[in-house]
Amino acid sequence: MQASGGEKRRDQGLEKGASGQQPQQSQSEPQTTIRRRAELVVVPVTVKDDQGKLVTDLRQDELRIFEDTIEQKIDVFTNEAFPISAVVLVDNELTTKLADQVEKSLPAIAGGFSEHDEVAVARFDVRLHRAGDFTDNNDQLLSQLQRVNLDSEFPGGPPGGPLSSGPTINGKPAPGTESIPRRAAGITRKASKDIDDAVYEAGEMLQQRPRERRKIIVLISDGNNSKNNTHSFNDTVKLLLTSGISVYSVGVGNANFDRGLTVSSKYAHATGGDVFYGLKRETIENLYSVLTEQARNQYTLAYVPRGTDRALEYHTIEVRVQRPHLSLVTREGYYSSGR
Repeated sequence: MQASGGEKRRDQGLEKGASGQQPQQSQSEPQTTIRRRAELVVVPVTVKDDQGKLVTDLRQDELRIFEDTIEQKIDVFTNEAFPISAVVLVDNELTTKLADQVEKSLPAIAGGFSEHDEVAVARFDVRLHRAGDFTDNNDQLLSQLQRVNLDSEFPGGPPGGPLSSGPTINGKPAPGTESIPRRAAGITRKASKDIDDAVYEAGEMLQQRPRERRKIIVLISDGNNSKNNTHSFNDTVKLLLTSGISVYSVGVGNANFDRGLTVSSKYAHATGGDVFYGLKRETIENLYSVLTEQARNQYTLAYVPRGTDRALEYHTIEVRVQRPHLSLVTREGYYSSGR
């Protein structure tokens, strides 16, 4: 079955190598190594059945791969789990109720990563605020997640936390006026957050991580994006594709009603990640383990392009599966300029 436009995703194939081991194994040598050969293109592929469950028993001869409509020989095939490098990117401009739900759900993210993974945590509004550096220590990761405070400050607004309902004197409410905490007031923030810039900066963070790791951005957001981004969507996608980075979007709040239309979901579709939606805290917590399992347990196909125009900067990729009633999640192409 050919992957549909909604199910196909992009891959740039710029990884010089990839090696990994099952999360349960420790202190053992990686079972699979993909070493760089001339023009080697590496394509992670997720396969699901019609119930949305991962399919892990495919054989190499059940998959076909095409570049620029020309079928390619699959030189490397593996379904081993790979270690992950991840940036958890949390929206700092949510409604009061939603911010509380997301903030309380964050510690559950730690359970989705293994001792072989490395994770950095950041929140974003008009800029990125890092909670710490990459860590493979689960206790340190949990500490980072617990330090993420999705407060009610409007970035660029007046300092001081509370929102005054009247005039102030020396930064304090004038006599007779009432100071209303932003969060207690239940204020909905306007879309002054820059998602494109935040994803771009997270991509730059992951660029520096070892090439043998699977690189992902976990983007937790309602998808509302400002018009003041420095980096465009297309420029950000190019950075992600040339760095082998996939976005896994966790849509919260209004994203549940604008499915497939938010910039968060568009990043996932463009980079070979996936989109998940949650309205309640318990659902959101469950999604964290689902997406990390999916990111880790992908088929990895690699091939040396044959018969295509190597002068082109961008090449399309199509993966097909012969077994019926299955869907594919992979990237739609890659940029050769970043090799």
